[in-house]
Amino acid sequence: MNPATPHFKRAWYSASIDDFRVADIEDVVNQLSGSGTFDVNLDQKEAWRSQCELLQPALEGKSGQLYFEFEIPRMGNRADVVLFMQGRLLVLEFKAGSKMFVGQDFDQAYDYALDLKYFHEGSHQRGIVPMLVATEAPPEPLELLAHPRQPGLYQPLRVAGSNLRAAIELALDKLGGGETADAGSWERSRYLPTPTIVEAARALYAGHNVNDITRSDAGAEHLGRTRDYLREVARRKRNEGGKAICFVTGVPGAGKTLVGLDLAASKQGRAAAEDHVHCVYLSGNGPLVDVLREALARDSVDRAKEQGEMLLKGAARTKVKTFIQNIHHFRDEYLKDVVNPPADHVVIFDEAQRSWDKKQASNFMKRKRNIEGFDQSEPEFLLSCMERHTDWALVVCLVGGGQEINTGEAGIAEWLESLARSQDKWEVHVSPRLHEDEYAARAALAQAEAHTEVKYSDELHLAVSVRSYRAEKLSDFVTALLDLEEDKARQLLHEIGINKYPIWLTRSLPQARDWLRQQASGSERYGLLVSSQAERLKPYAVDVRTKIDYVKWFLNDKEDVRSSYYLEDVATQFHVQGLELDWTCVCWDGDFRHVNGNWSNHAFRGKKWERINAPERREYQKNAYRVLLTRARQGMVLCVPEGSKSDPTRDPEYYDGTYEYLRSLRIPELP
Repeated sequence: MNPATPHFKRAWYSASIDDFRVADIEDVVNQLSGSGTFDVNLDQKEAWRSQCELLQPALEGKSGQLYFEFEIPRMGNRADVVLFMQGRLLVLEFKAGSKMFVGQDFDQAYDYALDLKYFHEGSHQRGIVPMLVATEAPPEPLELLAHPRQPGLYQPLRVAGSNLRAAIELALDKLGGGETADAGSWERSRYLPTPTIVEAARALYAGHNVNDITRSDAGAEHLGRTRDYLREVARRKRNEGGKAICFVTGVPGAGKTLVGLDLAASKQGRAAAEDHVHCVYLSGNGPLVDVLREALARDSVDRAKEQGEMLLKGAARTKVKTFIQNIHHFRDEYLKDVVNPPADHVVIFDEAQRSWDKKQASNFMKRKRNIEGFDQSEPEFLLSCMERHTDWALVVCLVGGGQEINTGEAGIAEWLESLARSQDKWEVHVSPRLHEDEYAARAALAQAEAHTEVKYSDELHLAVSVRSYRAEKLSDFVTALLDLEEDKARQLLHEIGINKYPIWLTRSLPQARDWLRQQASGSERYGLLVSSQAERLKPYAVDVRTKIDYVKWFLNDKEDVRSSYYLEDVATQFHVQGLELDWTCVCWDGDFRHVNGNWSNHAFRGKKWERINAPERREYQKNAYRVLLTRARQGMVLCVPEGSKSDPTRDPEYYDGTYEYLRSLRIPELP
């Protein structure tokens, strides 16, 4: 159910503070136990009793509304307690029996408050104080510090069970005089989240739908329409028979992957199994697949533990593989079995433009699989696998424009040409945007139209970025920057606004690192990004040739030196395409430099830089920076080093032109 509807129940238990204070604690626990979607274990019931025993006396003389287990769909979790008191909000995260305050618990409390402030419409203008309550910890002096950028939001208080009332008094005093406010209206106000792709995958896999976890403004309206269009095609093909293929386009960060995951998730579970409908999400983006799989496996284990069950991570990983697969593994499976159709009737190919052309596929099969004479491109072979179904099949191709970053990527034209060569009759649905130059598919579309009916629909294009929820025009700004459209870039940067979405410029990497640490709140993730060709950043302790564990880089916490938070290991365009962070530093090397009004492309070979002259490779390098510059959801800093006159591989001339160009776009310098 859409959380904007008035019947949406956001909390497992809700009552006025007056009623809660005189309620029988066992009645409250019983109501909570019957409100969830799983059997509650004894430890959870005891935790609720402990919370009630602390809250009832702490709220003496107070008025307002109390909520237990308040739903935060974007994070796929629930806040322990939310207090709505005269228009002010207190968000409490309890750690029953804990004698100390742990960093990740602090971040969890902060995250819930940040989520409400950013994404819950009724909370935007309200004062919010999060609290981490360690019930058995010794009391500490209570100090309430403001969030550095969000008016009315405070950093979490560290609260012992014995001084909970004092913390509530301090928070209400700091937030100032309350107002007459209707808790019901606040509760029913719209929740407009923009999850990271990892958060979205977790929530969808756990049973939420795309309505629960996306904004209900223009961006989410596009997502909903596209999702409904694809579901309708799938329903019709299943009932009528035959095969269909849909091409979905979208600006960077518009939610193409989210649409694919939502469609795949909707075909999972008991109902899908009973109906014999199987759907799989496929991507050739190895880091994306690995990160999502591990995130879902970890989340499944945690949820099972919460429900008093035990799930081994190995079993969780095995189950996740039926939901998300690497496209190359899918291909290899049906190279072994050349007769039977895939188990899945609905197959979603993310970043379909990156599938291999015939030459790349043939070379790979010869070198890695010992198969001589393979004469099909990846799109042609994958379509032939789906043609083994004698009843029906749906293929959904999610297409990014201007994002090819690897040699041998066939582009979307190869899919269309493969359809034209097919013996089966495919029903083809395409976004009208495929006619645009960035998709390089105009001629192939004409060829496909001569072979079969092609249906155009605006529902298959996602026009609004939902990744950078603070700056929907970020992708347009990055395109203008890379295309050297200086006036347009300046205007777009002005429209984005430095206060809404900070973009800064610096020549000091230590300063850039400090800035990242200062911006992030709670578990907001930050990291260093560089081009895979950025080989002369080693003097700044940035070694692009050091292999990183990108799963741990993206998923592990602040205590792990392998995580992005440590700002030691760096990720390249190959690691981050399709993923995102909250805050980034893009460190710009001499590989892609601004010289006399144009870009000059270089690769480091042996002991010197060499020019890249091949148009295809130059475009890959430009697209690499496009990927790097569109990964940040909340803001970024661009670091262009000064170079060194004593090192000919880092001549200041290799960097100064780029820095001056970025300055000319009025990107402000970090003070």
